Amino acid sequence: MTTEPAWNTFVEGDNLDVLAAVLEGIPDAVPTEYDLIYLDPPYNTGNDFAYHDDFKGRRGAGAAGRHAAWAAYLRPRLEAGRRVLADTGALFVSIDDHEVAHLRLLLDEVYGEANFLAQVVVNLNPKGRQLGKGFATSHEYLLVYAKDAARCVLDASSPHTVVAADFPLEAADGRRYRRLPLRNTNKRFNPLSSPTLHYPLWGDPETGRVAAEPFEGAVEVKPVFGDGTPAVWRWSRPRVEGRPDDLECRVVRGTRGDRVDVYQRDWRHPAGGRRKKLRTIWLAEEVGSTDTAVAELKDLVGHVFESPKPTGLLLRVLGTMPDDARVLDYFAGSGTTGHAVALANAADGGRRTCLSVNSAEPTRVGSNAERAGYATVSAVTRARLRAVAERIGGGFVEIS
Repeated sequence: MTTEPAWNTFVEGDNLDVLAAVLEGIPDAVPTEYDLIYLDPPYNTGNDFAYHDDFKGRRGAGAAGRHAAWAAYLRPRLEAGRRVLADTGALFVSIDDHEVAHLRLLLDEVYGEANFLAQVVVNLNPKGRQLGKGFATSHEYLLVYAKDAARCVLDASSPHTVVAADFPLEAADGRRYRRLPLRNTNKRFNPLSSPTLHYPLWGDPETGRVAAEPFEGAVEVKPVFGDGTPAVWRWSRPRVEGRPDDLECRVVRGTRGDRVDVYQRDWRHPAGGRRKKLRTIWLAEEVGSTDTAVAELKDLVGHVFESPKPTGLLLRVLGTMPDDARVLDYFAGSGTTGHAVALANAADGGRRTCLSVNSAEPTRVGSNAERAGYATVSAVTRARLRAVAERIGGGFVEIS
């Protein structure tokens, strides 16, 4: 009898040591290869809320020395992560303005510039930080890289960003849709480059009916560009014949007068589901904020981190990958990634698993975590993932 693996597994230790062991298949209870890596590394800001986040003085002096020390710390950990990332996998790394430029260069070196996928702006603090001088910063970043962009399975779209307003028309059966030109609007595709897609269709603009063969009341419709030059259809003749109800004939009024054209009915809820491409700005109203993240963590283990990540952010990241993705977070912090994996599986029946790694670094004296009785950062991770398993399910395994 095969037992499904626990949704969440936790390993305490220095992430560089743990990754080396994982690559060697130790322990054998965790995968040696992962589909998705999410990282929330130290930002090197000096804001030691719960743990050390300041690399000044480790190498040299001044800003250049701090950046160099931070990069020297992070580089081997990024390289080790790449070694356990599947060839079809993707990496997401959170960072803010202090180190985003240096991290982008570092990731270009480790993963290759050709494998850069996106630099996403994440609006985690809608009100903006009001303390200190200068602008009220309201964002951070997600840097997204593929192990191999040509093979990566990441789908940069989401069903949750599809809205009714995008589909203003309604069919007789109540289904919502929008019209898309069946004609290919890209002039690189034309009768010379795609001769099999240049053929006549037959349509009745009164009833909207479209067919590949003549019928009573129909007029012949050939694909043309707005200037009247020949074009091609986006669909082949067999596809038109197989999906006539997804097409619509109508009169178009243009600068050259009226003409009859054919459109695709693009349904809001097509078979297989509707997804919409993700923009590179993610708003707090979509993915949550630092405030909602604090509330989520407080509900499970208390107010112990000042700047955790919201589960909504990780749910959106998880949604770009298959629902059986093997997920790795080796800067696990408060355990948001594991929490999000459990929420995603509970919502859609997925079989994602998450390995969270965190060190036994002491919490800062006087921090909320230390006052709450958490002597180490890993103790917070462990406590949250235990609470997640109790409340949501999916199991939890600790490996020492």
